[in-house]
Amino acid sequence: MDKKQRITELVAILDKAARVYEQEDREIMSNFEYDALYDELKALEEETGFVLSNSPTQHAGYEILSELPKERHESPMLSLDKTKERDALVSWTGDHESILSWKMDGLTVVLTYRDGDLFKAVTRGNGEIGEVITNNARVFKNIPLKIAYKGELVLRGEAVIRYSDFEQINAQIEKDEDRYKNPRNLCSGTVRQLNNRITAERNVYLFPFALISMDGADGFATREEQLNYLRELGFDPVEYKKVNRSNMLETIQWFADHVATNDFPSDGLVLTYNDIAYGNSLGRTAKFPRNAIAFKWKDETRQTKLLEIEWSPSRTGLINPVAIFEPVELEGTTVSRASVHNLSVMEELQLGIGDEIMVYKANMIIPQIAEDLTKSGNIEIPKTCPVCGGPTEVRVLLEAKALYCTNPDCIAKKIKLFSHFVSRDAMNLEGLSEMTIEKLIGRGFVKELADLFKMDTPEIREEFVKMEGFGERSFEKLLAAARKAQTVSMPKFLYSLGIPGIGLANAKLICKAFNYDLDAIRNATSESLADIPKIGDVLAANVTAYMADPENARMLSDLLSVVSFVAPEEVMESPITGKTFVITGAVYHFPNRDAAKAYIEERGGKVAGSVSAKTDYLINNDTESGSSKNKKAKELGIPIISEEDFLKLCEA
Repeated sequence: MDKKQRITELVAILDKAARVYEQEDREIMSNFEYDALYDELKALEEETGFVLSNSPTQHAGYEILSELPKERHESPMLSLDKTKERDALVSWTGDHESILSWKMDGLTVVLTYRDGDLFKAVTRGNGEIGEVITNNARVFKNIPLKIAYKGELVLRGEAVIRYSDFEQINAQIEKDEDRYKNPRNLCSGTVRQLNNRITAERNVYLFPFALISMDGADGFATREEQLNYLRELGFDPVEYKKVNRSNMLETIQWFADHVATNDFPSDGLVLTYNDIAYGNSLGRTAKFPRNAIAFKWKDETRQTKLLEIEWSPSRTGLINPVAIFEPVELEGTTVSRASVHNLSVMEELQLGIGDEIMVYKANMIIPQIAEDLTKSGNIEIPKTCPVCGGPTEVRVLLEAKALYCTNPDCIAKKIKLFSHFVSRDAMNLEGLSEMTIEKLIGRGFVKELADLFKMDTPEIREEFVKMEGFGERSFEKLLAAARKAQTVSMPKFLYSLGIPGIGLANAKLICKAFNYDLDAIRNATSESLADIPKIGDVLAANVTAYMADPENARMLSDLLSVVSFVAPEEVMESPITGKTFVITGAVYHFPNRDAAKAYIEERGGKVAGSVSAKTDYLINNDTESGSSKNKKAKELGIPIISEEDFLKLCEA
């Protein structure tokens, strides 16, 4: 394997290991293995002079700026002339060989390297003046901070955020109106952050599409040679194919066939003459260079009939109109649904049930309504929420009308409750993301927690497999996960209910105190609960208030009709019974921190997430580190012990 390929591979492996350790609190490799791979990476970087921006040998150097300085480009960055006609590209290339590549939909950035180091990064801006974003470029996911070339090298590339990352970031934003509209808008704001920690967290990639200047650049005769040289230096140039008059149309179709599965956003293609000297000899117009042309996808439209408007509630109470129409083939797939966005768009289109409408896929991906040919405008805005039956109201946000459910107890607003219920430490219903839960609720498949275990019906199956992004296989996997989750330990079940202040450790204490009798827990008094060590009056009151609520009592009864409990785990008495521990840093004697936590709880101990006055011990193999948890423990006089000390304590 090429040494640079090995560096790229090692960075990916170590980056993943660090990410799951820091974000998911688990380990996928031992410290010994990590250190060995780290040492190999460092040696290869020193040997080749090639260092990727996300290499673990580099410290991100997060920094907050007061503002982004502006800088004039040495030469104006012109836009490209555009066409939507495939035959126009055949005519344009003529008898010359050209390069056809993705037109990435992000933010254009100019990178300058000096003496092998990333020296400067500037956005396109208005084409003449851009913003200096060097600090942010240093944390892009896939650009080298050091390259083997020691002169000055300038390149242009497109910074983009993947669809998968875009969807994950949006899923974490509570309010629909605050979510980002598309990856391009998210990328633009991310690349221009004043705090580059935010940029690093959002996974920005940069794909070079042009080598602008370098000492000895005259040695390249073609664009392909330039892109291949950038690849040798460690960059990820934009994907391209060589084309001529004879293979142009089939190559355009290849890109068209792959655009829907491409995780990186693109809004067309770019055609550039491969012969650099010939392209440069053509000069430019007042607006465009003549050596390249952009191809925008010509939206394929189909006529169909609007069958219904589905009103889909979300966690904020916003009820989105979704158009359901007779299925049509668009860009190689069958489409039957399209978001209408809001009431203003619906009114502007004058949509009506039974209308003949024209539909298309924006950028060949997202189904949209282009036009209503009938314009009957006969759709009635629902006065009640389709999920809870509560009253609705029309609100104007950012000059657009939107429909909202006003019922504060609407189940559609309880997405967080469902997400907690299915989480790993609760019912552990695998593969059920928050976005999927929102869709299940929006379609009316799920109205209560128990409904998650009652979806195996012909009616739900038929509707589920029609949902975009799902199918028979997805439905079968969901049913299998639900069947598996129906058998659970009683503490996990109690924790899954989301009773304020009752974590898994407290749930275990309560179940044990009442001999794993759920009826006894449901009828317990505040006094009997408060007598349990570490529960106290506040948590006891939370439990009794929850159990006394008639709606909660009904929901619990429904759940108990579909859930069964495993035999209670035996908790052995040990020297750490009743002690509270906090675990930080790497562990060596256990596979991961979860295993260490389980070991403690099996012996009657408790594991907390943060150091407080109630903590008995902080477990940290680096007992002398300056971490915040170590500092807090020292301030409170809490012993900091290694794993070795901890195991000795357990055996005492």
